[in-house]
Amino acid sequence: MRIPALLAAIAASAMLAIGSETPNIVIIYADDLGWGDLSCYGNTDWETPNIDQMAAEGARLTDFYVATPSCAPSRVALLTGRFPFRTGVPSNPTPDAGRDHGIKASEVTLAEILKKKGYATTIVGKWHLGHLPDFYPTRHGFDSYFGILYSNDMRPVMLCRDEQAVEYPVVQSYLTQRYTEEATRFIEENKDGPFFLYFPHAMPHKPLAAAEDFYSPETPADLYADVIRELDWSVGEVLKKLKELDLDENTLVMFSSDNGPWYGGSTGGLRGMKGSGWEGGTRVPGIFRWPGKIPAGETISSPCATVDVLPTVCGLTGAEKPAYPLDGADIWPLLSGNGKADPERAVYTWNGTALHAVRQGKWKLHVTAARARPRGKKSETWLDARAPDGATIIAPNEQYQPWQYPSPEDTENTAPAKPWQLFDLESDPGEQNDVTDQYPEVVEKLRKIAETALEDTADVEVPRYPKPVTRIYSGPGRITKDAPVPIDQVIETSRNR
Repeated sequence: MRIPALLAAIAASAMLAIGSETPNIVIIYADDLGWGDLSCYGNTDWETPNIDQMAAEGARLTDFYVATPSCAPSRVALLTGRFPFRTGVPSNPTPDAGRDHGIKASEVTLAEILKKKGYATTIVGKWHLGHLPDFYPTRHGFDSYFGILYSNDMRPVMLCRDEQAVEYPVVQSYLTQRYTEEATRFIEENKDGPFFLYFPHAMPHKPLAAAEDFYSPETPADLYADVIRELDWSVGEVLKKLKELDLDENTLVMFSSDNGPWYGGSTGGLRGMKGSGWEGGTRVPGIFRWPGKIPAGETISSPCATVDVLPTVCGLTGAEKPAYPLDGADIWPLLSGNGKADPERAVYTWNGTALHAVRQGKWKLHVTAARARPRGKKSETWLDARAPDGATIIAPNEQYQPWQYPSPEDTENTAPAKPWQLFDLESDPGEQNDVTDQYPEVVEKLRKIAETALEDTADVEVPRYPKPVTRIYSGPGRITKDAPVPIDQVIETSRNR
């Protein structure tokens, strides 16, 4: 081989090595999407062809858990690899209720880690790790931000860009569409990479809203299906953009949800729902795709969790992990098909400093009694007082009712909730049969694991919040992108109106 050719080969090899260490990272995070809301997880009421294709081309995790079955704590665990009680976000910050806590300055997010590696970083969608200036995403590793800072039913519902409020009121029917345009534009602008796109959707959190292209007025009983179809379209647009730009084989894409479903969704037969320690609240879809690196059509049943994402990405990119201990594990050996699950690995779910449950192998021990929201009666008419803020959405009367419960009804033989009860999730994923008495040795083993984990919470102070003030809410007044307003100024004005 001639010397120039040899040098070219060495250079090409070096570039391949660099590319393998700097894959683009895309995390798509749905809001309140249930384990059973996707057709690749068994849903037969509607189809999700793009997400199904993503699963067919990558790995589908059947036993994937959030750290806490509610919005903000789940998100902080994803972005830090740590249990929420460590991070300053053990529960939901809520601007209109005066709950103003947020992520600690000492916490290191995945965006901060990747930014040090030269990544362009952005978040499009819901942040919810704090709505006051110290907590903004642009102060925690993200170069840019576009979206609603918190849940789409919290006041004021306004679109923000970086640290400015740029739109109020917001027509929520176009949120998924606008977010998708913003996300694909970011990919286009940063195609020379590497980049980190964090894409936490507003949907299918209430109030549900879909654009005209997906709303089906001829079938008014399936607004949830309309919303999921649009969400699936959005995932397809992101994947299509990656293929168009020849970025497909150097991009890891993850799809998941922050917790189980609200009324109208589906747990796929799991017990409970959002906010519950039952599987329906804590087990979520988990799909990872990276052509050529993750075997196509892989199904992984080993318990994993969203806290595993940060250490896994650090391992892939060679990025330096934070100095403090992480609560997640590097699951790349599982995803790549080159390793086996650690049978002793424990997965935890929390509510503040209260430990919901410990999962190890097929066993799940409930440390505290699992709670679930009430199941309403079909004869009752229930109106959610937290209607859309400032703008009407498509199908306001098609929002779901508490009798449209996302999981099956309990039977007379269903085990009632109580502390320290054991379930065999391999044979009983619906948590119907308490087997505590049959396996006392398993209970004792998991109890010791739980007690060790709880030692970490001994000195943790969870904030106490004032009781929300009852008042008639009035919006902050019209805001446009031509006349933006600082976010904190809008929130403070809204509270005082």
